[in-house]
Amino acid sequence: MLWRTRLLLAVVCGVAVASVYAGQPVLAPMGRDLGVSVGSVGWFVAAGQLGYLAGLALLVPLGDMLDRRRLIAGHLALVAVGMAITAAAPGAFAAFAGLAVAGVFAVVVQTAVAYTASVSPSAERGRNLGIVTSGVVIGILGARVVAGVLADVWGWRSIYVVLAALAGLLALLTLALLPADVRPDAARYGQVLRSFGGLFAQPVFLSRGLIAFFLFASFGTLWSGMALPLAGAPWHLSEAQIGLFGVAGLAGALGAARSGRWGDAGYARRVTGAALVLLIVSWVAIGQLSWSLPLLVVGVVVLDFAVQAVHVSNQHALTTAYADRTSSTVGGYMVFYSLGSAAGAAATTALFGAFGWTGPTVLGAALALGALVTWAFGGRAAEVTRENVEARKVLT
Repeated sequence: MLWRTRLLLAVVCGVAVASVYAGQPVLAPMGRDLGVSVGSVGWFVAAGQLGYLAGLALLVPLGDMLDRRRLIAGHLALVAVGMAITAAAPGAFAAFAGLAVAGVFAVVVQTAVAYTASVSPSAERGRNLGIVTSGVVIGILGARVVAGVLADVWGWRSIYVVLAALAGLLALLTLALLPADVRPDAARYGQVLRSFGGLFAQPVFLSRGLIAFFLFASFGTLWSGMALPLAGAPWHLSEAQIGLFGVAGLAGALGAARSGRWGDAGYARRVTGAALVLLIVSWVAIGQLSWSLPLLVVGVVVLDFAVQAVHVSNQHALTTAYADRTSSTVGGYMVFYSLGSAAGAAATTALFGAFGWTGPTVLGAALALGALVTWAFGGRAAEVTRENVEARKVLT
């Protein structure tokens, strides 16, 4: 795969996923402007995640039937529409609707990942996935930094104006620069959906999917709730200052970029287990937010390193096991991601309102433990071996 193709796909992933997560550092001003209570502002993130879930089930499998280049361009254009609706929203309902629309078509991320896996030689698949999915991390965390600055200067609506423009531009670039990806013997949509559903009965898929659910619920617990205590006593940080914590998360996540190469070398399962232990440890430091910002930074770096390492290892394992239907596999896997992220986003703000930062801290650590237990009891079922590869035949 050419470097410019990897770069373009990474940017596509970053902008698309930012459309779902960019509101995290500005939940408080969004809530005040649109009349949403503190205990319910997490639904600004959850709305996009629930839309994302619908897109995973209904849209991502299309990548096993149609030209993925055209799908990527079309979905980016509709992400731009959702962002424009959110930017112009006169009230909460319109904002929720715009975020849900953007979330549905933000599944372009999974189409881009599937495209990467399908065109990569097997010896380079993990490396290429690591590079392209780094765009996801940059979108989730880097958007926090940019969003905080834009919100301080022009207000929270400017974030969505910028994202709408970027998504529209990328739609055009995708058509111009990516090679066509025509499916020579495409299955019917009904067949693809049935095989999509059949994945959820496969041990390899189910084990990695449950790990992803707990992993991203823990991730969402931090990033959807952290802005609330940082904006209050004793810190009273501005949106721009809160957004800067995304730099720490970005550093940690990009530090895990080599996890794809570890997967190519056959260490995907070991990497997953070690990273999940680090995820639990990270919450010990994150729990000190009420009195120590340096410890919070350490915790954020470790958490995002662990999350990215597990995420890349999961996708490498699954696209190797089910290489003949990468779009459906990645889309099905991301159902767990979406459910976990939505659950974490919705729960953390409610727990913070009831128990302060202790509530989200306990939740995040418990979810990380759930991922580790799933990995341990999944045993070698989640490891890609020759037997795992043969298991995909039941879907044909």
